[in-house]
Parts: sequence; structure tokens; C-alpha cells
Amino acid sequence: MANIDVGNAGDLQSQIEEVEALSSIYGDEWCVIDEAARIFCIKITDDIDYPKLKACLQIILPHDYPSAAPPVYQINAAWLRGPDRKILSNSLEELYVENTGESILYLWVEKVREFLLEKSQSTDTVEQPEVRNMTTEEGEVADDVEMPDYRNLKLNKENVHLFENHSSVDEELPPIKLGETITERRSTFQPHLAPVVTPRQVRMVLDKLFENKKIASATHNIYAYRIYCEEKQSFLQDCEDDGETAAGGRLLHLLQILDVRNVLVVVSRWYGGILLGPDRFKHINNSARNILVQEGYTSSADEASKAGGKNKKSKSKKTK
Repeated sequence: MANIDVGNAGDLQSQIEEVEALSSIYGDEWCVIDEAARIFCIKITDDIDYPKLKACLQIILPHDYPSAAPPVYQINAAWLRGPDRKILSNSLEELYVENTGESILYLWVEKVREFLLEKSQSTDTVEQPEVRNMTTEEGEVADDVEMPDYRNLKLNKENVHLFENHSSVDEELPPIKLGETITERRSTFQPHLAPVVTPRQVRMVLDKLFENKKIASATHNIYAYRIYCEEKQSFLQDCEDDGETAAGGRLLHLLQILDVRNVLVVVSRWYGGILLGPDRFKHINNSARNILVQEGYTSSADEASKAGGKNKKSKSKKTK
């Protein structure tokens, strides 16, 4: 009989109960980015009715939280820099130390809210509105895409020159793999994957995919890629929403969390006429994760959820 890790089982149950409670308390402000990998975020404002400042607290729950490890977190706010970011981070870490072994997320959320309130009252800091393109699901986008600024996850494209010496006019088209579709309320999500080591290969794969009339006619073709240069010890990575605001950034973030490299993932979505709300992001990431598992770039969904924010093996490290 297999040994049962009682501690981890207890942690998982605690996480489930904590997430359910937070979802109930914060409603639409609470967002599930990737349930299997235990990645969540919550939009926090200084005032519910008349917000001046907002931030997103993004959370990854390790398999041994809360008993032995803290959540991995990132605070996304365009105005939060330097000393203010350090002060807030120190406050969250002190709270964890004071409550080691206990569920901490509610205390963290309210600490961030308290910080925002103090900041908005003591300064004239006001976030500048951002102009966004509307997508197919116009009525729902504004509420959920303002949370994390996923564009900050992308590397500056100035790094492209680090990879140019690997390019060749004789490069072959990488093999393109097809994953299982996910269908809900008449919307269909189809993942595609290809190993890539240069930006030119990324373009070759995309061009090849778009030769397929069905793929080319998809409502959205969301993609993200990560390429690692061993010699330069540097990543080139980028993503594309294709009209599904914030979807490309979420997909890129999934690749980063899973620590996969030298891979391009494209998720095609055919809109079926029924709004899916935030569920569409879940299906995009689930489609991507499934094909990464299928092609051996990461562990199974169960193992990924246990690993939390820890690094995963990438196929580029395996012998083909």
C-alpha cells in the first residue's frame, strides 16, 4: 500500500477551505488563474465605491502551505515602486512569521488594502486609466483583466539580438503537435505546441498554423513562447492576446511557473456565442497545460499542483 503524506493531505484540505472562504468573501475580486497549479490572484482597492489605488496580489500555494511554507506572492501595481514596495513586502512577511503554520491569505489581503488606504490618504497618487482593446466578451472584460499587469512578465524584445547568431536561413520547420480540445457552452479551445529555439522558428510555426483555414478563422489564436540561450544565460519570451485581453500574459505566466523552455504554445479559441466570463482563461491555461504534459514538458496536473511554485523539468533537458 502506498504511504499517505498526512501533512500534505492536511495542507491541501486547508488550502481548499481557505480558497472557498476567500472566494465567498471577495466574490468577483477573487480570480483563479490555474487551479491545478494552485495559482490565484485578487484585485484589491483602497475604497470599494471610489477607488483611487488598486493592486493585484498574485499567489502560488506550495504543496506544504500552510504547515511548513509560505505562499509565493507577487504584488502587481504600476504605481508601487522602490521603498513603498519594500515596506509592503516586509509587512506581509512579518505577518507570515507572526502566524506561521496558519492560513494567512485573508490577513495579507487586508494588510494590502490597509496599505492602499494609507497611501491614498497621505498622497495624491492616482493611477492613470489605461486604454484597452475590447474583445468578443466586451461586457465582462473590464472587470477581470485589470487585475495583474501581465505585460510586465514579458522580456524586452531588445534581447532578440542574443539569439540571432543561432538563426539560419536553412532552419527547418519544427514539428507541430496537436492537443485535445476543450468545449464548453459551444466555445472550443484547441492547443498546439512546437519546440522552438529561435524567434524565426516561432514565426515559421505561426505561419504554418495559419495556413490551416480553420485555425486562421479562430476567434482568437493566443500564444506564448519561451526560448533559453545557454551561452548568454538569458530568456527570450513573448506572448500575444489576439484580441482576448490578458490571455497571452496569463499563458506566458503559466509557462514561467512550470519553468518550461524552448517551446511555443498556441491556443485557438472558436467563440460559440455564449459568454464564458473568467472561465475562458481557465480553459486556455488548462488546454496549454494538458499539451505540455502530453508532450513531456512538465509533470502531470496532479504533480504540478503539489509542486506549486517550484521549478519543473523541461523537455529541453531530456535526450530525444
